[in-house]
This record gives sequence, structure tokens and C-alpha cells, in this order.
Amino acid sequence: MPTSIPVGNTNLHDAKCNQKDEFYTQLVDIENELRHYREHFRGKIVYCNCDDPRVSNFFHYFSYNFQHQGLKKLITTCYRNQQRDLFSQHDSEKAIMLEYDGFRDGERVPRAEDIGITHLRGDGDFRSRECIELLKQADIIVTNPPFSLFREYVAQLVKYEKKFLIIGHQNAITYKEIFPLIKENKLWYGPSISSGDREFGVPDHYPLTAASHRIDAGGRKYVRVKGVRWFTNLEHQKRNEELILYKYYSPEEYPTYDNYDAINVNKTKDIPVDYGGVMGVPVTFLDKFNPSQFEILGLDRPLITELTGKQSRFRINGKEMYARIAIRNKNPEQD
Repeated sequence: MPTSIPVGNTNLHDAKCNQKDEFYTQLVDIENELRHYREHFRGKIVYCNCDDPRVSNFFHYFSYNFQHQGLKKLITTCYRNQQRDLFSQHDSEKAIMLEYDGFRDGERVPRAEDIGITHLRGDGDFRSRECIELLKQADIIVTNPPFSLFREYVAQLVKYEKKFLIIGHQNAITYKEIFPLIKENKLWYGPSISSGDREFGVPDHYPLTAASHRIDAGGRKYVRVKGVRWFTNLEHQKRNEELILYKYYSPEEYPTYDNYDAINVNKTKDIPVDYGGVMGVPVTFLDKFNPSQFEILGLDRPLITELTGKQSRFRINGKEMYARIAIRNKNPEQD
């Protein structure tokens, strides 16, 4: 069950309505992100529970870097997937599990015969009982879950208290099920993607209606996707980098909202170094969020709803601002 990530606003709607959950992460994007977490994986069982082994670069990455990462075991499962010819000549559609526990002595790359293949009793859905049993034994979950099931997928990881590194859309931070995890420091962004878009492979049957797509020399289809982010609860160095602040508060430059007791900050870099009260900052602040430096208090709409009983964003002179996160500087500069 590969991920579904919207390609522009139109495809965001299509992904929800049509369940187009077949986007395949590029190996380079996996490599660029995983290099920030090497210390987390030694001696661990990694489970990729939404990965078609025919095309999964997650399986490729972890199997070929098994010894370098110091893994104990790699497990992948997929949803009602036709088996890969590398492992079997059968052509019936089945849900399968792959297990891999390392190279043989003297070998540097995985061989098909070293990979254990098991037919699952069910359909391989990550919510099935047998897949949950695999989840329980795993230490770290790394995959690209279906966008249409992102809330439910994350809820399962939280329920079973798993470490994870997964791909989703940046809009997920506004979900009522997701933002509280960010606020409580139970989930945050990964460091390797902060803006722009990424290219994903899609299956042969996927309609290329996106504005940006290509077909390579081998006939494989790709689309460029906006707003993709890594979400994780694994610590990385960037999360602990202090944001350097240089501006100072003045009521003229930082007006107070009409409907909430906080000042408005238009850009993260303009957060005043000496202000200890509540500030509304753009959602892009999360790229610079250091939990030792700042406290997240909430999202604008839920905060206003709680205060007034009406849905609204923060307002200045009657005009709604773009989405804002309410924060507080834990250590403002003193006069």
C-alpha cells in the first residue's frame, strides 16, 4: 500500500476521492533523510508496512545498507500485492511478507534466496491483526503510508508507542489528530525536505493528469509532488539548532490581534528576541522549531474556537491572517 500524496490542489482532492495511493519514493530522497539517523538503527528491527517489494526503494535501501546501519532485521509487508519475479514465478495476487536478516559471509549485496518470503493470511493491510503483530515486534517503522489514511496510520504508531520515520503531506500538521502530537513533542519534521517539491514514481496505470510529470527511457512514470514532508519522532541534529534572533519588539512592527492576546509575526526570522509573550507565527516556523527555545501553544483556529465558540483565524483590523501557530519564547532576552 504505497503512499498517496497530492500533486497540486486538484490532485489533493482526487487522492481523497479516488484513493490513488500509489506513489513511490525515490531512493535519493530516502538516502538524504536516513543519513541523519544512523545512530538510531543499530541493533533494531525495521518494519516497512506499506511497501510493495516490486518497487519499494525503502526495501532496497535497508537491505543494501543492512550491515552499515547495523540492523537486526528488516521486515516488509504490502497490501494484496502480486509477487515480484525476483522472488517467485507465481503470478497470482497475494499479500506477502519479506524478512531479511543480513548478507551471508563474504557477500556485500542481498540475494533473493537470503530473503524469507511468507504468504500472509489476510490482505496485508497495516490495520490487520497479523500486521499489527509484526508492528509490535518492530523497533522503528519507516515507510510512505497512504495519504488518505495518514491520520489512522499515525494513530496506530502512537498507540503502540513506535519510533517512526514516514512521508506525508505538509497539510497534515493542521489535522486535529496530528497537531497535538507536534505541540506535545511527539512528532516533528525530518530535516532533508523543507520546501519545494519531490518526484515520485507511479504505476503504469496511473493517469498522468498532473501539471508536472515525465516518462523515462524505460517507460516508467513519474510525477512531481508539492508539499511533501518527512514526519518522525526520531531525534536529529537540526531539531536542536537554535534559531538566531536579531530583531526587537515594537508595537508598531508587531501589532496585537483583534481576537486573541498575541502579537503577529509575519516571518519566522523576524521573531523578536526580547518578547516573552504569545506570538502568532507562520506554519513554516516548524522548520526552525527547537523545543528548548520555544513552546508551541496551539493553532489559530482551534484557539479562537475555544475562546469564542466561533471558527476564525487570527485577525488584524478585521482582516483574517494566513494560518498561524501560537508560540512563546522560553528564554527571551532581558533588558
